[in-house]
Amino acid sequence: MSKSNHKTGSARAKLRFWGWGYADEQLGDDELQMIDLMLEELMPGGSVEVDEPQLDDFELPPPRVEVPQQFLVFTSISKYDRLVHSFGKSYADLVRMLLRRVDNPPDWVCFPRDESDIERILAHATEHNIAVIPFGGGTSVCGAVEPAVGDSYRATISLDLEHFNRVLEIDQTSRAARVQAGILGPDLEAALRPHGLTLRHFPQSFKFSTLGGWIATRAGGHFATLYTHVDDFVESTRMITPRGIMHTRRLPGSGAGPSPDRMVLGSEGILGVITEAWVKLQQVPRWRASTSLRYANFSHGADAVRRIAQAGLYPSNCRLLDETEAHWSGLDGRRGALLVIGFESADHPQTASMDRALAVLQSNATESADIVYSDTQQDAPVATDGAVAQWRNAFLRMPYYRNRLVARGLIVDTFETAITWDRWQVMYRTVVSGMQVAMVEISGQPGRVSCRFTHVYPDGPALYFSFFAIGSRRGDLQAALQMWRELKSRANQLVISLGGTITHHHAVGRDHRSGYHAQSPELYRGMLAAAKVEVDPQGVLNPGVLIDPIGRNVGPSGVLGDP
Repeated sequence: MSKSNHKTGSARAKLRFWGWGYADEQLGDDELQMIDLMLEELMPGGSVEVDEPQLDDFELPPPRVEVPQQFLVFTSISKYDRLVHSFGKSYADLVRMLLRRVDNPPDWVCFPRDESDIERILAHATEHNIAVIPFGGGTSVCGAVEPAVGDSYRATISLDLEHFNRVLEIDQTSRAARVQAGILGPDLEAALRPHGLTLRHFPQSFKFSTLGGWIATRAGGHFATLYTHVDDFVESTRMITPRGIMHTRRLPGSGAGPSPDRMVLGSEGILGVITEAWVKLQQVPRWRASTSLRYANFSHGADAVRRIAQAGLYPSNCRLLDETEAHWSGLDGRRGALLVIGFESADHPQTASMDRALAVLQSNATESADIVYSDTQQDAPVATDGAVAQWRNAFLRMPYYRNRLVARGLIVDTFETAITWDRWQVMYRTVVSGMQVAMVEISGQPGRVSCRFTHVYPDGPALYFSFFAIGSRRGDLQAALQMWRELKSRANQLVISLGGTITHHHAVGRDHRSGYHAQSPELYRGMLAAAKVEVDPQGVLNPGVLIDPIGRNVGPSGVLGDP
């Protein structure tokens, strides 16, 4: 093996290899003060802070196989690139970086320049029994990009699509674009903006995630109603598999049998590498209206949200925060649940929509803020009134705050689900009480659980839970990680046992596999496994995600150790 690192690495801005954000991004003084206040309330008496990891802290094993000459120009074995591609961005990923423990670094990180490079990589991996893990932005919070594939593979390759970063074609008439899968969210919007168009898909990870990653994980976006998932925007897909290229026909809709695009959506890299897609676009919104309302409790707010979801008004933003969530978003000291609602359009003012929504919402609200209207074009969703601005800022910045909170020994995590309106209250109350009991049993101390509705449908809401638990005051993050494993498993069991989905928009990966197996019919999983054999006969693509390849013993899946 040559001692050279070969390719110098990523051409994108340098990521913080161990946590969330770019390497040069820093928290402001006001944010550090807020984090200290949170820690003071959650962990009175203080705790030891684990130092930020440095590259020199890690000693990775050398690659197990040598990079062939034909791949040298686009392959890296540098420590930085291998570390960036070792994990996603879950709590467990962050803790293991803080522990300086990387058990499964990829042997190579490949940055293919075109589809022929991908075809050659997949052919080589198939011939030489090397696992290949497709990598978009690396923001997975469910173990979907970790090269934890068991010991039946000779090596692992992380396949990074950063060079697939262009908008290739725009159809102004149909409002659609052909886009490469490795493009980051901000770059996609910047390319569409001169044409007055937008995808309008803004997940929390928007800044760091890619179109291909959104499609592979069925990512949820900015819209709280109607256009909630990237599924709603996909017109056709192109995917490279070890058996060849699958390219679907571009159509606005079709009733011709099971949809091949639906097979690609949510496939999480086990069937092939998504290289491009035609996506449906919208005109950049011009008119907006937003406000917030307060309710005595979460139940009253949920009743109002259900009526909105069933009224056919389709607000772009309709997020309900329970009493604890409103408090932790730093909104104000008032009690009660908070609803943030907004409308937007490129075609007409939103006065009528907001007026009708308020007629529905105000009947049992305790108070409401002023309505803020705007008549400007923006690149991304913007907060307007004070409560909305505070909520949105807290939402976008929380992954940055988590870097420091976790280093201080706090267990900070989220999980989400969806369920029908007739069962949401049982789900909410049982999960909140169940997680509160679990935190006392597992950590020995009480914690905090909060919830918000992130998306709402006529038949039910998506509930997004956050929890804070004391893992260690002495810097023992190994003990905290074990506590997290137990808490995460308890959360998975709760949402599945109550009839919810294991994930509404965080994907399955390795960490949610037990829930996915409980939720999905066994016969369907057999069909999926058979489809994988057809396109990936040697089972080299992302083994252990969703399902195990037929005939392969991948072993316990991910950090949770689920079968």
